[in-house]
Amino acid sequence: MPLWKSILGDKDLLSAIVSGVLLAVGFVADQVGAPAPLVTGIFLSSALAGGWHAVLTSLQQLLRFQFDVDLLMVVAAIGAGAVGQIEEGAMLLFLFSLGHGLEGFATERARRAIDGLGALTPEVAARVVDPMAMDTAVEEVPVVALAVGDVVRVLAGERIPVDGVVHRGESSVDQSPITGESVPVTKRAGASVFAGTLNGDGVLIVKATKLAGESTMARMVRLVEESQANKGRVQRAAEVFTRVYTPVILVAVPILIGVLMSMGFSWPEAFTRAMAVLVGASPCALAISTPSAVLAGIARAARAGILVKGGASMEALGLVDAVAFDKTCTLTAGTPVVTDILVAEGHSRNSVLQVAAALDSQSSHPLARAVLRAAEAAGLAGPNAHGGAAAEVRALRGKGVCGTVNGERAAILSPRAAIAGTEWPSPGDALRAAVVAAEARAQTVSVVVLGLKVIGALCVADPPRSDASATIARLRAIGIRRSVMLTGDNSEVARAIGLTVGVDEVRADLLPEQKIDAVKRLLGESRGVAMVGDGVNDAPALAAATVGIAMGASGTDVALEAADVALMSDDLSALPFAFELSRRTRTIIRQNVGISLGVVGLLVIAASAGWVGLGVAVVLHEGSTVLVAFNALRLLGYSGSRRD
Repeated sequence: MPLWKSILGDKDLLSAIVSGVLLAVGFVADQVGAPAPLVTGIFLSSALAGGWHAVLTSLQQLLRFQFDVDLLMVVAAIGAGAVGQIEEGAMLLFLFSLGHGLEGFATERARRAIDGLGALTPEVAARVVDPMAMDTAVEEVPVVALAVGDVVRVLAGERIPVDGVVHRGESSVDQSPITGESVPVTKRAGASVFAGTLNGDGVLIVKATKLAGESTMARMVRLVEESQANKGRVQRAAEVFTRVYTPVILVAVPILIGVLMSMGFSWPEAFTRAMAVLVGASPCALAISTPSAVLAGIARAARAGILVKGGASMEALGLVDAVAFDKTCTLTAGTPVVTDILVAEGHSRNSVLQVAAALDSQSSHPLARAVLRAAEAAGLAGPNAHGGAAAEVRALRGKGVCGTVNGERAAILSPRAAIAGTEWPSPGDALRAAVVAAEARAQTVSVVVLGLKVIGALCVADPPRSDASATIARLRAIGIRRSVMLTGDNSEVARAIGLTVGVDEVRADLLPEQKIDAVKRLLGESRGVAMVGDGVNDAPALAAATVGIAMGASGTDVALEAADVALMSDDLSALPFAFELSRRTRTIIRQNVGISLGVVGLLVIAASAGWVGLGVAVVLHEGSTVLVAFNALRLLGYSGSRRD
């Protein structure tokens, strides 16, 4: 939006401009010798233009027996007029309204950074009339009218209108508004897509899985807006201070007038000096020092794909010095992969993989899916590619699966069942040693049997995330002194993963309630603890920590609702940025509070001593308010040590 439109659309800034123009006209009229009633009328009009909003706010607060800083400004302006300094009162209200307008303008920029996310979702979608038709005839419908199961067409360069699954087509999609990823992600049939993300150079046919109002983008914007009501400790303390401080100042001013008059000052002199003290003592800058910084910090985090749910969470992140991680889907990818294929003499890697894939093609077990993915990657997928069709496939309780492949008896067995050698052939010494070594490396091993011989074995593992090790190292570099893995997995697997990613401690074989106990022990030993998990099975531990951080929020509704912070993608490396941003926000808050209290202290002393008049006090007071607002606005451009 052009700057002039923003100004005309802001009633506070518009009132300040009108007040300023009238104030300038009044000073010119006074200098050229215009009649006194005219000059007074112009100054009074300037005061009304600049102060009407403050007067209304003060009256509303007084009716509820509450006091705020607007009341102090109104009292000071009325006092100036009462002693014949109507021009000083008009200047006070002009600068007060200008300060409020600029403060609101700065804060609105932070708020627009959030609202801009919601504006990314298109209002109209091209619904496909017949999903099976090759010509994909469409009708234009409002996005809010789409139902779950509707199919829409998204052309190249268009924004995706709904959360859904790709029905047909392939394209790269820019998901940065949701996940913060800087690189477009390739989407093909079966992949999830999100409303508000930008389609690349292909055409996608997308089947809606959520209503418009329940899309990830809509929920994210809604939760960020709600988070503004979740105030941190510093912000709550500042609000309590302001409510108590304002009536104290109102009582102190008459006392100061009496003291000054007892010292020999005339009524006008004492009253004018007391009004200058009243202006200087007004905590306007203090009132906005925390909320403006928190709002800007939350907006900056949202642009980086990090949802921080309120000021309390933003403040708490900056106190964390210990981080507890779940293992699966947090430090690891959560998807098992075939890491190695062990081969008996006389056989090949492909022959072992073909027999295993033939048997696993009829299973939905996660390990079976890992084998099938490996077969596809090796070019062994497709009709009759899995070593022929498997028949009579059945599960062997606690042992594996068996059946026939190409007419020969075949099986995939656990090492224990294979080594026992009671019903099935046992592996040779060399292969047995390789199996034992693989298990020592925390890999899951499946022995493959064909006919009367063991032909090899498959090693499957849930690998660490590619960015896990670098993230742990970065956390240590920014001052996180302890990193702990909490997992229900067995200790061998946990220790292997922990050693790979570089955590300081590993606590394995934990039930959910034991994870909570572990987090509570960490709380007793640390200043603050963050628990990072997938947001579903780790929910109790997330709640027990100082800050609960959910991974993979783009695919987990529970994470958005339950966690204090949600990483809107599986990008673990966003975690250090979240901590750095929180610390920077706390620094900005401290700077703002220091500026606010420092200016108040200096003005009270200077005005009491008569070193500054009412006009100078007004300028310095409002200047500090604007300075605080724009200091907070710097957070919108914060890039930390990693993310733009």
